[in-house]
Parts: sequence; C-alpha cells; structure tokens
Amino acid sequence: MTNSKVIREKIWTKLHDVARPDTRFHMNFAEFIPDFDGSDVATDLAVADPAWQGSSFAFITPDNCLTDLRRRMIEAGKPFVMSTYGIYRGFLFLDPAKVPEGAAVYAAWLDGMEHFGEPITLEEIARRGRFDYLMTGASAVSMNGVRFGKGHGFFDLEWGMFTDLGLVNEDTPVHALVHDVQLVAEQLQPSETDILVDKIFTPGGAHVIERRARRPRGVKWPLLDPKQIAETPPLQELQRLQGLA
Repeated sequence: MTNSKVIREKIWTKLHDVARPDTRFHMNFAEFIPDFDGSDVATDLAVADPAWQGSSFAFITPDNCLTDLRRRMIEAGKPFVMSTYGIYRGFLFLDPAKVPEGAAVYAAWLDGMEHFGEPITLEEIARRGRFDYLMTGASAVSMNGVRFGKGHGFFDLEWGMFTDLGLVNEDTPVHALVHDVQLVAEQLQPSETDILVDKIFTPGGAHVIERRARRPRGVKWPLLDPKQIAETPPLQELQRLQGLA
C-alpha cells in the first residue's frame, strides 16, 4: 500500500464524523470529495484572501465542499471554469451574467452547473486568457502543500493540460479548501505529478504554505492509460493541438 493511500484511508476514517453525505455516493470518499461541517467558515476565509478578491477568471473543481465558493463566485460576477465528473464530458464555463437573480445557489450545485454552465473546449478557454486563481478540494493536504485527491489524479491531469497551454504557471495562486481533519502534519515528498498549493483554508483558519519545490509541468503521456485518453475529450483535443493525434 502506498504512503498516499495510507494517508487517504486514515483521513477518510476521520472524515466520517464531519463529512456531509453525497446524494449519489453517500460516504464513498473514493468517488467524491465531500462537503463538511464548517465549510462556510472556510469559504469566508477563502473569499477574504487577496488572490480571490483580485481574480477575474478562475478554475474551480467540482468538489462538494466548494459549492458555497462557487455561489460566491457567481454572486461576485466572477466567471469560472469547472470540470465535469471524471472529466468525461470535458469542462463547463459559468458566466455569472447568465444566472438569474436568486438562482446562484442552484447554479453552484453540480446539477445547476449542468443547467447554467456551457461546454467549453481547451482552445476556447485559452482564447479567454490565463487563469488567475485555482481552488480545489482534496482528500488530504500536507502542511508543506502536497495535495492528494481521491486517487484518480484528475486535478493533476487538469493542471498538466493547463500548463501545456500556458493557462497557469508556477506563480498562479492554487488554494485548497478542506476540513482540519484533512490536514497532514508531516512534511510529504511530492511525486512528479503532485500539485503544490499556496494556501489551505479550513474552518480552523488559513494556512500559508512556503513551497520548497516546483510544480509539475505538462501532461505525462507515458503515465496515462489509453482507455483514459479515449474517455477524456480534452486529452484528445490536447493531442490534436500538440500534433500528437
């Protein structure tokens, strides 16, 4: 069993006490990143941060704990891109101007994103410009900024696609929002695909990370299963853009 798997499973045990069940996956944390008690407090801290305040085009993951943050993005008139579940249907673009008054809460839910969001390709994202803010949930985050997802590597893959297209770089703010039980006290060694975050927001406070390693760049094609490429339209699009297909 890998170190990351051990850490995830320890934290998933603790999460059962504070997590809010998903409508589809209940408490199966291998399939979703849950909302949790106090996520509204963590969100308040996140939106008070200068990086969020100054953002104009963001990427927000579809994690349950970020529903309130997506609502705040909509109410603040900040457009953002979100991936669909498993990236199977690519990315959605949410233009707050197209969300009727009073519908921000619904639009922030995953089903609401399907209604108000519009499919957007990597090429269309690139035409809109660079992301100036990324926010993600996580299964676990270490105090030196190493983030673990559910174990499927979706955020790492999205980061790889975005770096290949110049949409993000070493200086792009990447923040994580998790419960305090999801913090890992020890310093972890990042793998070649692990994304290091700059700040972690929990109900207990904001944690600034002093990154001591660089983030990865590019999609690591040799690490991908051909089946995953076949099931992920943006990867196929990126191959075309790079002349690999």
